[in-house]
Amino acid sequence: MKFTSVHFIGIGGAGMAPLASILLERGVAVSGSDRELNAKTARLAAAGAKIFAGHDAAHLPDSAGLVVYSSAVPPENPERRRAAARGIPQLRRGELLAELAGEYRRVVAVSGSHGKTSITAMLVHALRGCGFTPGFLIGAALRNGPSSSAGQGGEFFITEVDESDGTHTLVSPFLGVVPNLDDDHAWSVGGEEALHENFRTFARRSQKLLYYGAPLPDRLFGFHPDATRLERRDAPCGPWIGFQAWNARLALHAAALLGVDPERAERALADFPGVARRLAVRFDSPELVIVEDYAHHPAELASSIATLRRRWPDRELQLVFQPHRYARLAKYLPEFAAELAKADSVLVTDVFAAWSETGPVDSAALAAAAGERVRYLPGTWREIAAAALALPAHRPRLLAVIGAGDIEHIFDYLPQLIK
Repeated sequence: MKFTSVHFIGIGGAGMAPLASILLERGVAVSGSDRELNAKTARLAAAGAKIFAGHDAAHLPDSAGLVVYSSAVPPENPERRRAAARGIPQLRRGELLAELAGEYRRVVAVSGSHGKTSITAMLVHALRGCGFTPGFLIGAALRNGPSSSAGQGGEFFITEVDESDGTHTLVSPFLGVVPNLDDDHAWSVGGEEALHENFRTFARRSQKLLYYGAPLPDRLFGFHPDATRLERRDAPCGPWIGFQAWNARLALHAAALLGVDPERAERALADFPGVARRLAVRFDSPELVIVEDYAHHPAELASSIATLRRRWPDRELQLVFQPHRYARLAKYLPEFAAELAKADSVLVTDVFAAWSETGPVDSAALAAAAGERVRYLPGTWREIAAAALALPAHRPRLLAVIGAGDIEHIFDYLPQLIK
């Protein structure tokens, strides 16, 4: 790493915080800002990072040799403007990640539309359980562990890579992994053909490729000379069912392609603790179970609801759902409405937007399209938490808090409001 001081704009994000943590571990001076501070920024501050709340040109240190920004941060951000005026190089998060990954001998890059975080976390857990010390970057915390590490020895680096801004095309992995493909994020990279070409590029840059077969990935990846194509099977994999079984199966195949004994990897994965905000049980009693999930696309929402119904078939399913990005909501409004209608009752919060983003449809439109069991509820997280706990039910309840934005703040209030 040629820079000794790096400033992150949006440092509290799911992909930014673990990257900053790796740099701290490698002895780089790290500073950063975000609109709101959170648990991730607190951990970074405790590890030695200088953290600022809000965005201001004065937050950019004189010593900064590089500025790293989330793709959601616009050029007019005051810290980016100050960096430009001072001639400080600026990189998107994915650009720095690709540069960092290039310092390891064998990189596993997990891309695709859904499941990246879980597969990356499962593979890391299996490798560590088999005695390896890989570097890694996971877009969420393991429930009992860190979300990143510089690793030891420089052999393996395991990371998820982002298709939403096209930066997955910048890595050159030993193994590229693609669990699935759909048109999500076509709106953010210039259309479906641009998205497809980005995945072709990702495949071309991957020495080996591992993916689940389906018409679209078969068409995009059929040229690859060293690809492993798996068939998706609706069967458990160890303790996992549904889409998590698919994720586990792919992680185990990835470990095998790295030369890890399959039986040993399967034993190591058996005690995988799970990933934060992925069907995580946050409260469990005879009358009420509360689960947190990260689903933010109709396909993910469908999988999560199906798994919730299968795991708790006798409970009344109630959701608090936060749409993520106006562009995604506008593109998939009918699909989101159809999935939400499968629950017994739903509260829809305001859209979690990127910076000043707006859109042609909003949460009220989603609730109206989904039917009478779905209600739009603006308000504070305390008010929404109280309303969720007050939803009427005719049998023991399963309350699922679902979304990829700041809906996690509802848990600042739910525990104290439970009677």
